[in-house]
Formats: sequence, C-alpha cells, structure tokens
Amino acid sequence: MSKTIESIKQENIENQIEKLQKTVAFNTREFTIEILVSKYLKDIDTGDNELFVPDYQREFVWDEERQSKLIESIILGLPIPLIFLTENDDGRLEIIDGSQRIRTLSAFLENELVLEGLEKIDLLNTLSFKDLHISRQRKFKNIPIRTIVLSTIDDEVKTDLFERINRGSDLLFAMEKRKGIYKGDFCNFIYNDCAALPLLKKLAPLSKIVEKRQELEELILRFFALSDAYPNFNTSRQGISSYLDKYMEKKQKQFSEEEKDEKLQNLKDMLNFVEKNFPWGFKKSSKQHGVSRVFFETISVGVHLALKENTNIIDKKVDVSSWIEGNEFKSFFIGKFKTHDPKKIKDRIDFVKNHILQG
Repeated sequence: MSKTIESIKQENIENQIEKLQKTVAFNTREFTIEILVSKYLKDIDTGDNELFVPDYQREFVWDEERQSKLIESIILGLPIPLIFLTENDDGRLEIIDGSQRIRTLSAFLENELVLEGLEKIDLLNTLSFKDLHISRQRKFKNIPIRTIVLSTIDDEVKTDLFERINRGSDLLFAMEKRKGIYKGDFCNFIYNDCAALPLLKKLAPLSKIVEKRQELEELILRFFALSDAYPNFNTSRQGISSYLDKYMEKKQKQFSEEEKDEKLQNLKDMLNFVEKNFPWGFKKSSKQHGVSRVFFETISVGVHLALKENTNIIDKKVDVSSWIEGNEFKSFFIGKFKTHDPKKIKDRIDFVKNHILQG
C-alpha cells in the first residue's frame, strides 16, 4: 500500500525531530559552589579557566542588590535556576546560561560583594563572605549547584539555546525595549542611517539569531554613548544598561541635524580606519564567531578618540599586531566580576587610543 501524502509528511516531521534531538545530548552534573568558583577563577587571567564565559554574553550586569538576593536565596535553601554548560572539544566548560550567577558566587567568595537590600536575612546587609562565621562559610562553599552539561554543539545552536533559555529576559532584548520607549530622531538615526552601513556589518559580523536581537543597534548606541561620555563614565552604580537608557532618553529630547551629520561622519571615519588597520575588524581573531560588546566598545571608541585628537592619522597605516594580541591588551577583557567599572572602561579605551596615536 502506497504511503499517503499525510503519512509522508508525518514521517518527515519525525525524522527531522530525531535528527535535531541527537545534536543536543546532555547530562546532569552537580558541583559544589567552591568547585564551581574554582573552575571559573583558576587561570582566568590567562583566559585558560576551565569554566568560562563566551564573548556573546561577556558582560556582568547584575547590580549588588540582585547579586545579594541570589546569595540570600542559596543560604535559605531556595531553588535557583539550572546552569547550562557545554563541554567543548578541549574539555573546557562554556557557560550557555548562568554567567551572572557564577560570577556572583565568585564575587561573594572573593569578598568583592557586600550584601545589601536583603529583607529576609536583613542582618546580612553590609556583610561580605569573610564576615560570616567559619562554619557558615564552609556550609556555603559545600552547597551543590546543579548544572546541565550539553555535548559539543556548534555556535549557532549555542546562541539559539541562549536565546530560548533567556526569552523574555530584561537583558536580552534591551535595545528592542529602547526602540519602543525612546522613539524619535536619534532612535531612527541609529536604526535607519547607522545600522544600514554595509561596512559596519562587514566589520562586525553577527549571526542571524544575534542580529534579530538588534545587537548591531546596541553596538552603535554604545559607540556614541561612551564616545560622548569620555573620560567620565558614570556606570558604577546604575550599570551599563541603565546608563544607555538614560543616554537614549537624553538624545530623544535633543538631537539636531548638525549633531546627526557629525555623528554619522565620526562613525564612518572610525569604520574606515578599522577596516584599514584591524585585520579581523571587531573580532578578536579570525577564528572568533561573533563580536564581543566590550571589545567593540574599546576598539571603536579608542579609534574615534585618536582620530579626534589627530585628524592627520585618518589615512595612516598603523601596526596594531604588536599589541592587539599581547597579554596586556587581553587583560582588559577578563571580566571576573565587573566589566563596566568606570576605571576599566577608561583604561582599555586609553590603551587603544594611545597606541594608535603612537603609531
């Protein structure tokens, strides 16, 4: 008996499901907080830590109160979301979801976090890990954290999974929300004039999934916001996301045609310089997939400020290979806890600016 069209369709559906299911095999593992933090912090300065944060989610954006609430929940024995990892070919564990939690635990154990805003265990407010009794410290470090470890998967699946897990997150679609809230000339300028530049897309290649999250527009906003703020970055307490919100709000109220023309030219000049002098554009290496926000900010703003200080170098060929792969430069992108501390932002931007000016 010949197969009907409907039965063939159902068979194809099942085959497709089975094929895709096989690409994401996983197992469950438990690590104590002490071991999890150790895997994250050991060799982090050289970028060889066994448990690492990929570039597409490099930023640590939780404020102190949100970090404190996580610590309080763990101490109280409340359930926290699973952490998703993938085991790469080299045996290292890449964080797919849970980087904010892992970095919060690390900051707490390293006494970089002072607890605040707690209502249940309010006596913990103003305390850090070292202030706890030694018995409580041991108990905390021995608490198991459950993780889901995926088999080796390609980058497209990783970013797809990251989006699915975080769908609805206030962090994931920040630019989309800004577009709805801060409508006006500046927002239109970012989306219609800047994001349409072919050279920007060439130098900052993004996967379709990341591009859908309006990541290119996010990068453009960061370039303008940090360029305008230099050298004073007020990001300590409010965090980079709130900082960008306030910048958009300000520009929504005041953005002239003259400023529009100037900003567009600044962006184009910066992109032309990067194309001529940075072999991989805004990628850290030829092998990297996607673009790190922090790396983009550093290169773009550093180049812009150098061109602003000395317009004569706009057509100059600069040898960046002597420092772009060096350990000193790489050290600026090690995001143990805070990636947007004002001093860190200025130091890494100044590094790029000064090296370009020095030739």
